[in-house]
Amino acid sequence: MVRWWAGAVAAFALVAGAMLLWSRAGATQGDARAVEAGRARYAKHCAVCHGESGRGDGPSASGLATKPTDLTDGRLINPLPEEFLLNVIRQGGPAEGLATGMPPFAAFLTESETREIIAYLRSLARPPFRAGEAAPLARPPKAPPQPIFFSHLIHVGSFQIPCQYCHADARRSTSAGLPSVERCMGCHKIIGAQDNPEIAKLHDYARRGVPIPWVRVFKVPEFTYFPHKPHVRAGVTCQTCHGPVERMRVVGADTGPSLVNDLQNLLGFKPRQRPLTMGWCVECHRVENARRDARAPLDCVTCHH
Repeated sequence: MVRWWAGAVAAFALVAGAMLLWSRAGATQGDARAVEAGRARYAKHCAVCHGESGRGDGPSASGLATKPTDLTDGRLINPLPEEFLLNVIRQGGPAEGLATGMPPFAAFLTESETREIIAYLRSLARPPFRAGEAAPLARPPKAPPQPIFFSHLIHVGSFQIPCQYCHADARRSTSAGLPSVERCMGCHKIIGAQDNPEIAKLHDYARRGVPIPWVRVFKVPEFTYFPHKPHVRAGVTCQTCHGPVERMRVVGADTGPSLVNDLQNLLGFKPRQRPLTMGWCVECHRVENARRDARAPLDCVTCHH
């Protein structure tokens, strides 16, 4: 009986291993077919601007105000989610806040054909693209329309611009601060200045000498004192409080107290603490104190004085 069970287990393991290898081989073959199909579609639709090698040096590139993206630069392309690339190709650059030089191809390419082109582009990247390297888009709730389509996905996720380059007050003040028009123009006097509708808005604010009227997303109650400075110096990442901004097109958040959460607490259900509430902050202080002896204060007067 024991031998029979041992033989059955061995046979099952053998079959399972064979199926796993077969599925991986099938997936690899499918990926290879997608890359080859994408190569042909790229040559037909994309190479005229992006070049045969994908470096942005196609025969039509010199006629564009903004040079086509170097699709072989894995440092910039690898972090971009497939959904983002899909939208740029099918709906055009302005759909993601980019230049009008990238036209929409939805009338010429189906979604599956577009994904084949993306598979080919992934094969061009140096350093090579690794599966899972491009995290999915984050779709935060209550993301308000902003006066300029500023994509954190592009600036933080792809170009890896540090948060404190734009929010320079975070390390030395109570508030993180917003970048001045002059700070934005430091890059965009040139980048996208001629053919990007969103950058044209930025130039208009600069020409009129007025600040950009950004819509506020994060706010704690007036009776609460929250300084960014000690949190930044303690090594608390921006994403801890603000979420994965590097994966957001437009930043949004559902924070603060809610009636439903309060009722659940009242009835004893003990729901999870909502972000940027007192319970959420106190719990974070307790966890950090236990985990790394952060010495985060727990006195009431720390935040209410």
